Amino acid sequence: MADLRAKAEENKDDLAALMITYPSTHGIFETEIVEICHIIHACGAQVYMDGANMNAQVGLTNPGFIGADVCHLNLHKTFASPHGGGGPGVGPICVAEHLVPFLPGHKLFGNAANQVSGAPFGSAGILPITYGYIHMMGTEGLTRATKIAILSANYLAASLKDTYGIVYRGATGFVGHEMILECRKVHEETGISENDIAKRLMDYGYHAPTLSFPVHGTLMIEPTESESLAELDNFVHVMLTIWDEIQEVKNGEADKTDNVLVNAPHPEYEVVGDNWEHCYTREKAAYPIESVRENKFWINVARVDNTLGDRKLLPTRYGTFE
Repeated sequence: MADLRAKAEENKDDLAALMITYPSTHGIFETEIVEICHIIHACGAQVYMDGANMNAQVGLTNPGFIGADVCHLNLHKTFASPHGGGGPGVGPICVAEHLVPFLPGHKLFGNAANQVSGAPFGSAGILPITYGYIHMMGTEGLTRATKIAILSANYLAASLKDTYGIVYRGATGFVGHEMILECRKVHEETGISENDIAKRLMDYGYHAPTLSFPVHGTLMIEPTESESLAELDNFVHVMLTIWDEIQEVKNGEADKTDNVLVNAPHPEYEVVGDNWEHCYTREKAAYPIESVRENKFWINVARVDNTLGDRKLLPTRYGTFE
């Protein structure tokens, strides 16, 4: 806090705004968030709050109470809209009263000077979902959803702290609505990376969580309020089973270059194919636990080249590479 105060005062003549996320991108509630806003305001600047984590605020606090001047409210997670649905970005921009004159306008409302969109009422395909969700949930329901999201994240953190470990915790020892799972020590000891763990999760029917963000070599996990206790328990069971698979590599029970983690995911065409050259069984690859056997989701393709495909464009002509 002293460092922020010193830097803000040192640069106050040029300081326009501070952008914050609450809870933070590290998945914790910053106990000094109100003071942070006071420091920025004292230097004549504004506070812009990223609304991505509003599903941990609704009913418990709000950007205005905290001291933010501007906040964009993402409708995904918090208000039931599909992630990315209606993009790029759907949701209101909320501002403090002194910034109202600077909000985008529209010629339909007699203020075309600040017009930034041809659709002044937003996305007709997305906003009714949020409107209906808020009405059906009501104040009590929305508050309960927030509490369950926070409780669920802490349930997972408590369940996985003694194996993988949790990177960040708040001042009271708890996480917010999400947590960062430590995978760097695993990589140092076994060569198994966070990428391998994420891809192995696909074999268990889980879409991989956020990879190496905001901390490289980790997994960001956010259960939200929509997961039941049974689903949380199954996820913990999966993560602990993967932990056991990691220990097999560490103890030499599994080959370091040919194991279920580094070869994950295992698509159906590979598992049922005539040629199986791995030193582990097809069953271990495809049906590691009973819940997967009962409800298997098959991945369409095996492991690809990760970021190489994102960074290199291969031009083609008539279906051939040249």
